[in-house]
Amino acid sequence: MSSLLHSYSSSINSSLTYRSRSSSLSFFPNESRSRISASPDGVKCSLVEPLKYENGKPCIPIFSSEQPIPSRLASNAAHLEDAFDKNGTRLRIFSGTANPSLSQEIACYMGLALGKIKIKRFADGEIYVQLQESVRGCDVYLVQPTCPPANENLMELLIMIDACRRASAKNITAVIPYFGYARADRKTQGRESIAAKLVANLITEAGANRVLACDLHSGQSMGYFDIPVDHPVILDYLASKIICSDDLVVVSPDVGGVARARAFAKKLSDAPLAIVDKRRQGHNVAETSSISETKVLQISISTSAFMFTALKTITLWWSCQRKVMNLIGDVKGKVAVMVDDMIDTAGTISKGAALLHQEGAREVYACSTHAVFSPPAIERLSSGLFQEVIITNTIPVLEQNYFPQLTVLSVANLLGETIWRVHDDCAGGFEPYSSLGID
Repeated sequence: MSSLLHSYSSSINSSLTYRSRSSSLSFFPNESRSRISASPDGVKCSLVEPLKYENGKPCIPIFSSEQPIPSRLASNAAHLEDAFDKNGTRLRIFSGTANPSLSQEIACYMGLALGKIKIKRFADGEIYVQLQESVRGCDVYLVQPTCPPANENLMELLIMIDACRRASAKNITAVIPYFGYARADRKTQGRESIAAKLVANLITEAGANRVLACDLHSGQSMGYFDIPVDHPVILDYLASKIICSDDLVVVSPDVGGVARARAFAKKLSDAPLAIVDKRRQGHNVAETSSISETKVLQISISTSAFMFTALKTITLWWSCQRKVMNLIGDVKGKVAVMVDDMIDTAGTISKGAALLHQEGAREVYACSTHAVFSPPAIERLSSGLFQEVIITNTIPVLEQNYFPQLTVLSVANLLGETIWRVHDDCAGGFEPYSSLGID
């Protein structure tokens, strides 16, 4: 008799769990994606194969027990259902102060409420964190991108992780939509630090068991974390446009992003690939010449008595300018889609767009996951080089930074579904989610 009771209790628990999850997933409507409308001139492209899922409309199998519950267990089932409604799932989501709107979207998609947490800053800048509810034995997910101010948001995340660890959370997952130190992932010169690895160690030592991030800067950074990386949201949006596959070309703004652009192009009707080959003089600088215009002017003035020398210097500068930024591939008469992981000062992508127009591109679209938008990015992006600038909300965009060509897509559904799968220990078993890249 005890084994029979145990069997029916397990069946009831399974049915209640999946019934709750399926109802919560329908809580958030398809309009979760917020965007600022761009130019009315739409374009459309076709995918090589249909997307494995539609962003905002996940397909979750609903398990239910068809066997009737005996009357002697009906009271027990009602008790279990009441307990479930009261206590909810053992999953908790807490938001930092970096991007609370995205955290709220994720919670709404999952049909959950954000956990209660107190975060304040003292007069000297120190950060104080206190959980306002119990997380003992729970799977805790902390949503906190390390966007500007990067150091302050990173420290806040570390303190949040420490608070959860000291509150006896079972598992702590740091959900970092934008990992701010991902660019410092290797040594390019002597005596340089590898800050990405350092930050990974800090997050691990603070007590995190797992990290979820969106589109890291480079492939080797995935070795630091256990994360999914994909572009399903932007791909889903581009698939709704009307671009003839013969007119589409995917462009990598630099050699380092070729792998990302190639994967992007493969999913867009196996579109052709073009590469902008540039030389970078320093951080946040994408110069088109090894000799700056100021230096040329100084040389010309200092040699004003020797016009031949000045003319030769200017000729050398123009030659270097043409050689430093080159285009590999054909974009003449085509719609160019530039793909990058982030837009910081927009120097790289704007200079690349100007080169594409010089080479005869009909239209240029910019697609980026992370919109850092450090000055003077807004001026460069709104200068008329781009037909549309497509970004996601991994980093909050201030209203004063909006411009007509900007389109903002939400990653809340993607992160919410990823959290469910991690919480349920699901791998790539279900076909609708095989393209998420979650193992």
